[in-house]
Amino acid sequence: MEPTLKKIADPTLAEMGKNLKEAVKMLEDSQRRTEEENGKKISGDIPGPLQGRIQNIGEQGHIALLGHSLGAYISTLDKEKLRKLMTRILSDTTLWLCRIFRYENGCAYFHEEEREGLAKICRLAIHSRYEDFVVDGFNVLYNKKPVIYLSAAARPGLGQYLCNQLGLPFPCLCRVPCNTMFGSQHQMDVAFLEKLIKDDIERGKLPLLLVANAGTAAVGHTDKMGRLKELCEQYGIWLHVEGVNLATLALGYVSSSVLAATKCDSMTLTPGPWLGLPAVPAVTLYKHDDPALTLVAGLTSNKPADKLRALPLWLSLQYLGLDGIVERIKHACQLSQRLQESLKKVNHIKILVEDELSSPVVVFRFFQELPGSDPVLKGVPVPNMAPSAVGRERHSCDALNRWLGEQLKQLVPASGLTVMDLEVEGVCIRFSPLMTAAVLGTRGEDVDQLVACIQSKLPVLSCTLQLREEFKQEVTAAAGLLHVDDPNWPGIGVVRYEHANDDKSSLKLDPEGEKIHAGLLKKLNELESDLTFKMGPEYKSMKSCIYIGMASDDVDISELVETIAVTAREIEENSRLLENMTEVVRKGIQEAQVQLQKANEERLLEEGVLRQIPVVGSVLNWFSPVQASQKGRTFNLTAGSLESTEHTYVYKVQGTGVTPPQTPSGTRTKQRLPGQKPFKRSLRGSDALSETSSVSHIEDLEKMEHLTGGPEQDVLETSSPEPHPGAPTLQDTEQTGALQNGAQRPEDDRPQVEELESLR
Repeated sequence: MEPTLKKIADPTLAEMGKNLKEAVKMLEDSQRRTEEENGKKISGDIPGPLQGRIQNIGEQGHIALLGHSLGAYISTLDKEKLRKLMTRILSDTTLWLCRIFRYENGCAYFHEEEREGLAKICRLAIHSRYEDFVVDGFNVLYNKKPVIYLSAAARPGLGQYLCNQLGLPFPCLCRVPCNTMFGSQHQMDVAFLEKLIKDDIERGKLPLLLVANAGTAAVGHTDKMGRLKELCEQYGIWLHVEGVNLATLALGYVSSSVLAATKCDSMTLTPGPWLGLPAVPAVTLYKHDDPALTLVAGLTSNKPADKLRALPLWLSLQYLGLDGIVERIKHACQLSQRLQESLKKVNHIKILVEDELSSPVVVFRFFQELPGSDPVLKGVPVPNMAPSAVGRERHSCDALNRWLGEQLKQLVPASGLTVMDLEVEGVCIRFSPLMTAAVLGTRGEDVDQLVACIQSKLPVLSCTLQLREEFKQEVTAAAGLLHVDDPNWPGIGVVRYEHANDDKSSLKLDPEGEKIHAGLLKKLNELESDLTFKMGPEYKSMKSCIYIGMASDDVDISELVETIAVTAREIEENSRLLENMTEVVRKGIQEAQVQLQKANEERLLEEGVLRQIPVVGSVLNWFSPVQASQKGRTFNLTAGSLESTEHTYVYKVQGTGVTPPQTPSGTRTKQRLPGQKPFKRSLRGSDALSETSSVSHIEDLEKMEHLTGGPEQDVLETSSPEPHPGAPTLQDTEQTGALQNGAQRPEDDRPQVEELESLR
């Protein structure tokens, strides 16, 4: 760079340069001392509630922050020295930026808000095209309405911001769609744009300004700058370009589409994120020959504070130098290319910017082609697929990609990933190192770690996606369970148990159902399986459900659904039994009180009134004691009735009552191998013993037991009465069954076994 701190001749600039050298030296000494003591770089931590939340900004960040303090110090100089200093800083910074980004003979406007520069450019275009605007104001615009053209892939809210800043109605904005047939679906459709311009001219409107993208905000695609420039020159439209790909203009090799952006009328640069500089303003470079119009539009100012905005950037550019600036931008582009090349080798990962070799933005998503899957994911139409199935498959992949993005952000925080929702592709993950690498310090090892994490998560995603439809079918076929479609849940699925008193037509809160689902969640978590269970939804506006998480291995869905159904049914029955028992106990207490009251009345009648008088009753009881039997009541919970305690006092034993029948088990316990967790398929890829084969195997064991004559047969012979002379004996029956076993078919064995069971 031509002007440096050593070449400053003015005494004020020389003194300021000396102070800056001392400040930089202090920073270097402080960093060296900190590295020697702690072995770490300057952390930037400060005491108090912000401790640990300030990122490591490095030396260049401290230089940029120093520029703000230095600007406040410079503003105290006298006006003449301040004017010379501000002019020098502004001209040097403008010259450096124009040379670095190949924008010759341009002017610069420094602004804090990134969109502010475009608003000023629109104001300049209005003053340039409407000569009487200063005198007549909006009357001129009313007679010939201006039109601002924005791409459909532009930043959200950009058009509304421009209308609010310029005081224009929303019909002055024209949204240009992107390509639908040929080319990228995130590039502006040039042919359709030309048609819109011709239609606006025929309606008496004035095409004013076109905002093109050199790297869209979503996926980093670049519009066809050469064709757009020709169209704007033909119709006299101001062409403004913005986007992250403008940073590649500083490199030695630049793609033709981005290089054509240097011929535009204006462009907006954001060197702060590109170079990792905090609190550095954005810059809008433009070309215009009339200083009066630029002053009216607000692109130039006589205020010292406006001109001093360039001071932090002026210091940072000198500190980094041209080589440092190019190295940072080149490093970010190499990171994106490294990730793109690695993801091409990973299955089930789709890259959305494969044709954009020069784009420093990589956008990818997980996809898996399943029978009848989303045609958007396959890239071919599926006419036999219902729209509901298409939407369901799209939502399933969106939820899985959202989960994948959040997991990768936690595992590799230095990657700076962003999860976004695109209109056509759905939820995708974006890697934009130009906006994050300089600040987060992203390295090539971080990219390799990111690819390794993606590969480790793919089996979970594939397994979960395959089990979703099977889970829905099993839940639909199970009695008492309802499958709930939640497009935002990335797990296997969501299920709800419908109890007996469930109002299916209402979506209001259900206290009884919430109690059952809470107990079900506790039981499922106690199984210690690899699946995660949670209760939802988070916003208690609907009934409670059980959310089943991701599956890392092959899961036996039928066993899972059966366990949920049986466990929920047992919880409901136990709850109902407890409620019934409470009611029985309450009624039993009331009945006991009534019977005790009757017993007291009978005792009074039996003993007489004289025995109740204190003195007379004692004398009477002494001469003639009452032989009263001890009567009481006991409550039988099994029978739910009151019983007399007379049997207990007479025989000195407590009655056993009625033994309750054993509660039958609702499900068959699955045989598991040692160490095998619940819901795991023990034999994957091959059918295990079916129910028919296992039943026949049990029948064979029973018949062998009968034929071997075990101890049960001896007990049966000794305890059975003597048979009728004409009836066959048990031994004859067994021999007959054994002889007929070889002649009959296997299905004829079951009646024989049942007959033996009845005899046993």
